[in-house]
Amino acid sequence: MWRSGLRQRVKELLMILPPPSFLPPSPSPTHHLAFTKKPLLGLANASPCSAVTMSTTTNNLDEIFKQKRVLRSKVRKSLKAIDPSLRSQEDDAIQSLVSEAAWFKSSQRLCAYITCYALREVDTSKLLSQILQNTTKDGSAQNAKKLYVPRVEDKNSHMRMLNISSMDDLIANSMDILEPAPVDQHGNAREDVMLANDPVDLFLLPGLAFDKSGRRLGRGGGYYDTFLRKYQDLARERNWRQPLLVALSYSLQIIDDGAIPVTLNDVPVDVLVSPAGMIPISQAALNRMQI
Repeated sequence: MWRSGLRQRVKELLMILPPPSFLPPSPSPTHHLAFTKKPLLGLANASPCSAVTMSTTTNNLDEIFKQKRVLRSKVRKSLKAIDPSLRSQEDDAIQSLVSEAAWFKSSQRLCAYITCYALREVDTSKLLSQILQNTTKDGSAQNAKKLYVPRVEDKNSHMRMLNISSMDDLIANSMDILEPAPVDQHGNAREDVMLANDPVDLFLLPGLAFDKSGRRLGRGGGYYDTFLRKYQDLARERNWRQPLLVALSYSLQIIDDGAIPVTLNDVPVDVLVSPAGMIPISQAALNRMQI
């Protein structure tokens, strides 16, 4: 009797189950892994397309750096061959143009480089003297300009701009380049422009090559580009007007537009000053030249 009851129960269960053709297939091991494997982070999760893009970008950067090295070598050779008398004439012409410019005269706080003659940079000695003087020719008092000059802190593109009041505040570093001591004669720390309460109006910048679209080729250390980006960020945070970036260039350092390869880290200049005259590049430069 119990056997007949069991057979009846089996028949009922078979009537409930769907036909075999409608049963969902059992997932294969491959399907199971595809849906249960956790996504990986970072490069391991990049799609083949992303990997190709990253590889292409890296290759492009390598090519840009190579082109920069080649261009630096060519410009250095040209600077080395320049006639000393011609160089002196161009130094005087450039400094005269800057010193007579309205945007220079109106600037109260400036950052400027100290010329390294071994690197054949445009001379700034007369401009620095003009910035540091506190009286006019007739002896009457005037608003003193405040000057900050670079001090290289390490080999990792870390540079500071420190305030000086005299050229006597400069000392030669290990590479025989003049820079400010971190403390003054009284042992007090010099004011760092990044910690100053007021904005800088003007930067006077060196470089190896420039073009009339604002591209600047430095010497490869990244010190100025790194510093300028940080200062521009600071100016935005404090809602200050951005400083005017002025590059000083010998005639032979100006090359064809687009010939200088650039990356996103390269900061363009606003004004290019050469013996031939001043070239305003940005809208900020045009506005300041109307002062």
